[in-house]
Amino acid sequence: MTTRQDLFSLARHTRDSASLFVKDIGNGLLVVSHNTLALLGLAVVSVLLVFTSQAGLREKVEFATLGWLNARHEARAEAEGNTLMASAEPDAIARATATDPRELSRQQAAVAHWLARRYSVAPEPISRLVQEAWAVGQRAKVEPTLILAIMAIESRFNPFAQSAVGAQGLMQVMTRVHDDKYEAFGGTLAAFDPVTNLRVGVQVLKECIQRAGGLEEGLRYYVGAANLAEDTGYAGRVLAEHDLLKAVAAGRTVPTMTTVRPLLREAASAPSTGDSAQVALLR
Repeated sequence: MTTRQDLFSLARHTRDSASLFVKDIGNGLLVVSHNTLALLGLAVVSVLLVFTSQAGLREKVEFATLGWLNARHEARAEAEGNTLMASAEPDAIARATATDPRELSRQQAAVAHWLARRYSVAPEPISRLVQEAWAVGQRAKVEPTLILAIMAIESRFNPFAQSAVGAQGLMQVMTRVHDDKYEAFGGTLAAFDPVTNLRVGVQVLKECIQRAGGLEEGLRYYVGAANLAEDTGYAGRVLAEHDLLKAVAAGRTVPTMTTVRPLLREAASAPSTGDSAQVALLR
């Protein structure tokens, strides 16, 4: 006959068995989850290692992801009736020739802001040109303020400027004469890329100075007045602007309205001079 004590013992044994069963199940689930997470982590690490070691694969995935995001963005914009945003290009900023002036040195920033005020252009693209003038000038051993002075006098920082004789871009390089210099940049249409025009222009300027044997005479070659009695004051204007920019770079206060009349190539007395001088560099 089962006593009360036996029933109590049986109940306790059943409870202990159930508790042990639940505990074993919990431990089993914990072990399984740990192993699963470990395997998942190992798989992620393996994929990342393969992904980072394969540049081509990474680029394809990034391109596909960006394309998918752009497609979703365009579909949403079209659904909302915003057709302009539907053709938006998130990577367009990569094509912009601009730099935050705060990224420049104090000397460069002073020149950039002064030129921006003087020629009524935005400081960001001017900052990029100032930055490039310093970098290229150092490599070519040409003063950056001279490079900027030529751009100011030649085009007033209009990258699409073209003279009557075919000089183009910021530094008004004769593109058809110096087409070989643009080959490394993809062709002559690069003449309208501000940075490329600056680099080619500095190369032409350096050749002119070396050929002439001095800066002022080299500027006469550059403007196409090497064989003329006078250069309509071009060299004087460039050097005057150069002096202003050197003063600004040195930290001196220079009024932006200081008189230095810009001179474009079409103001030259003989329309064929630009051709003759820059062609002469090829001989």
